[in-house]
Amino acid sequence: MTADQPSVLFVCVHNAGRSQMAAGFLTVLSGGAVEVRSAGSMPADRVNPVAVQAMAELGIDLAGEQPKVLTAEAVQASDVVVTMGCGDACPIFPGTRYEDWELDDPAGQGIEAVRPIRDEIRTRVLGLLDELGVVPATA
Repeated sequence: MTADQPSVLFVCVHNAGRSQMAAGFLTVLSGGAVEVRSAGSMPADRVNPVAVQAMAELGIDLAGEQPKVLTAEAVQASDVVVTMGCGDACPIFPGTRYEDWELDDPAGQGIEAVRPIRDEIRTRVLGLLDELGVVPATA
């Protein structure tokens, strides 16, 4: 990470759906201009396969991702921490910006229900890029 490269951490309880999709979008749309992390307080054993399928429809591969445990170090190292409407408790550090995105949980949902969640996450990630002053690499 360089001093001028912003870093973003997406947090959700299981780090298996919303936070993984958000991290996938930010990684691709920032073209490497943003350091991206995702984590959860109680990570699942794998990424939600329907989330993987929904992202694959847009050419973003989450199949190799693994849910990760949330650490104070990951929060402290991030400029922006985005919780995904799941009430996850994050350690609070001065100088870090915190946002909560109220989003439906894709867990247990079919692809038809997950697509609108995915699309809402994409819209919010594009807004976040704009706030960070990063021009999206792809539309």
